[in-house]
Amino acid sequence: MIAVGGSHEHELHGKAMVPADARASIAVDLGAESCRVSLLRWVEGKPVISLVERFGNAPREVGPEAGGGLRWDLARIVEGLDAGLLKCAALAPEGIRSIAVDGWAVDYVRVDAEGTPLADPFCYRDERGIEAEKLVYERCSPDHLRELTGVQLIRINTLYQLYADKLVGTEPGASWMNLPEYVLSRWGGDRVGEYTNATHTQLVDLYKKDWCKEIFDATGLDISRAPRIVPPGTIVGRLKGALAELPQFANTALIAPACHDTASAIAGIPALRGDWAYISSGTWSLVGTLVEQPRNGTAEREENFTNLGAVGDRICFHKNVNGMWLIKQCTDAWAAKGRVWDVAELVAASEKVAKPEGLLDVDQPDLMLAGRMLERINAQRVSKGLDALDEGVDAAPVFASLIFHSLAARYAEVLARIALHSGKQLKRLFVVGGASRNEFLNRLTQEATGLQVFRGSPESSTVGNFAVQMAVLDGSRDAVTGVYSEQVSRWALLFVEAMETGS
Repeated sequence: MIAVGGSHEHELHGKAMVPADARASIAVDLGAESCRVSLLRWVEGKPVISLVERFGNAPREVGPEAGGGLRWDLARIVEGLDAGLLKCAALAPEGIRSIAVDGWAVDYVRVDAEGTPLADPFCYRDERGIEAEKLVYERCSPDHLRELTGVQLIRINTLYQLYADKLVGTEPGASWMNLPEYVLSRWGGDRVGEYTNATHTQLVDLYKKDWCKEIFDATGLDISRAPRIVPPGTIVGRLKGALAELPQFANTALIAPACHDTASAIAGIPALRGDWAYISSGTWSLVGTLVEQPRNGTAEREENFTNLGAVGDRICFHKNVNGMWLIKQCTDAWAAKGRVWDVAELVAASEKVAKPEGLLDVDQPDLMLAGRMLERINAQRVSKGLDALDEGVDAAPVFASLIFHSLAARYAEVLARIALHSGKQLKRLFVVGGASRNEFLNRLTQEATGLQVFRGSPESSTVGNFAVQMAVLDGSRDAVTGVYSEQVSRWALLFVEAMETGS
């Protein structure tokens, strides 16, 4: 890991990590904007990770003949993934030992008894959840839902989507799986719900770590149609079908890693001591720490912290904070005015302007909305008695500096509350995800929090995906709780270093 403003002697030591079976492995990372297929090969006993296939992904509105609504193009996704697997096979004549899939949470595929999709899956941004959420609360109060699940209340959660299906009479006998697990099933795996991904449904009992029958009963949802929950690092089957006819895919294991991409990203952080926190930094900033037991008291619920599944029988205790969404909305506005700002160029320019007067409340609901972001930011400034900023394209660095200083300050506030609720004395902060490359924001965050900041891998979900696969394949797994966190961290360190050195 690369430290911001200092070196770090890592606490992970021990024998070199080399698998006995030197066949390759594949990590699939499903993103709401792009999907990636990466290949891990072992060359002279050293790992080589390469991005083999990447293709764009976006929801689109479909007509009534296709069920209507905002939906994902499932055929495009699976076609792109199959193409990625074929490319991996061509690059790995030694054969493919395992494949694992992680991705964004909450969205799911409805399937018939044979596992065939009934329709393209809805996107979590579809507005059908608005009414469904209200009706669910009439059957089970928000406070009680939060008490049962420990999960933040947000209408995109699977619970409300499933209830929206019920309202329109969608195939009452149809089963469902979240997207990563569906992809594994399509390739020959059992129909399962991996625990870290299942927690995002708002249908899992916080302490029993299984489907909450009380919620299913209260909402009239059929619990028998939910997949069985398995821990991260479960081998769910072997590759079947046309792909399996290739010699490279002989006896290839299908693995449910931490199927939720954030849980995979946190698994990609090679740290053991409990003195650290994380920020998964991208469109959203997920600010949190790992805890052994849930934190779901009155204060945590009122502050809308969430408890989500993590590798090693632990909990991701974190809070959603606005993130690079603010910058993206601003750069879109300047592009419409004729100036396309490259993000790296904008970050560099923002370092050179004076420290801003006053800060933004980055989590104000108005700043979560799309469009008119420059006006929204200025409206907030004026409401605080501050001058509006020039919205011209040449003033972009001033806006960016304000956003980065404001994000860093908000991170510090949230991390202080995390330390209080978790009882931890935090010393280190690992920043992973695409926005981890923003060294200016990293430095501001270190100054605001007083923590030593380390830049993790921008592809931390892929690192964590591979680390879980290796931990499973080397036998470091418990049947009940899944892979052991220490072994996952050791593999993650090896893969992070391999990506940093380009070896």
